Amino acid sequence: MTTSTTATAPAEPRFRFTRPSPWHLVLIPLTFILLVPLIWMVITSLETEAETRQFPPVLLPASPQWTNYPDALSAAPFLRFMLNSAVVALVVVVANLVLCSLAGYAFARLRFLGRGALFAVLMATLMVPFQVTMIPEFLIVKWVGLNVWDQLGIDHLGALIAPNLATAFGIFLLRQFFLTIPVELEEAARIDGTSRLGVLFKIVLPLSLPAMATLAALTFLDSWNSFLWPLIVINTESNMTLPLGLTTFQGSHATHWELLMAGNVFSLLPMLLVFFAAQRYFVRSVAATGLKG
Repeated sequence: MTTSTTATAPAEPRFRFTRPSPWHLVLIPLTFILLVPLIWMVITSLETEAETRQFPPVLLPASPQWTNYPDALSAAPFLRFMLNSAVVALVVVVANLVLCSLAGYAFARLRFLGRGALFAVLMATLMVPFQVTMIPEFLIVKWVGLNVWDQLGIDHLGALIAPNLATAFGIFLLRQFFLTIPVELEEAARIDGTSRLGVLFKIVLPLSLPAMATLAALTFLDSWNSFLWPLIVINTESNMTLPLGLTTFQGSHATHWELLMAGNVFSLLPMLLVFFAAQRYFVRSVAATGLKG
């Protein structure tokens, strides 16, 4: 009678210790340096007006002033500023996702005369600073408001939306990602009778979620933080966006730093939510868009 023995492999440890990379010696101090302005903003928002003016600065408030936050909301039409920013940002994001995807797909898949030259000109616009184009944009928006529709003119939210409905960066990002999608998938759909738009919306865009999420997040952050263009075209307080409305806490002779920082904390919360919601798509989209030229 023979007995058989079976060798059992040792169970792998549930948690593995990973040796820290030498880069952590550099990244951890840099992370702390980047967090210092955020920490300082929160501390200042909890100080009294006298503490914000002391030197050397107060590192920890003696008694946190939580009332600064409701005071900031009541000192100015803060909710109106936030609503204006939200409307502008959401409309710009949706428009960029639609228009940039259409243009990006055309540059990636359609063959037409002058495609390369037109794409090169489009990329060249990325090197032109906004300070060069803001006066022509202002004149165009003014003309559109006087001759086409007044809601797109000066001192209206349409003046903040219309110039940003599509961006060269968005077209470039989506075009590069579309090039990484196997063309055989689109050819199979075309053989089944699907139109070009059907291929784009049913096949290409569902496979491009990382790039679309990245573009949406970056566009939202850019629109939410925009200050110079609203400063140029918006005159009345009811149409101000959040960055422009925060300047109402800064007077000619004095600045209410505690209220200003409390308002900045409120304005930062939507950006943090958008960033953390879309951060997992950033690396995937950037890595994919660099595969093909």
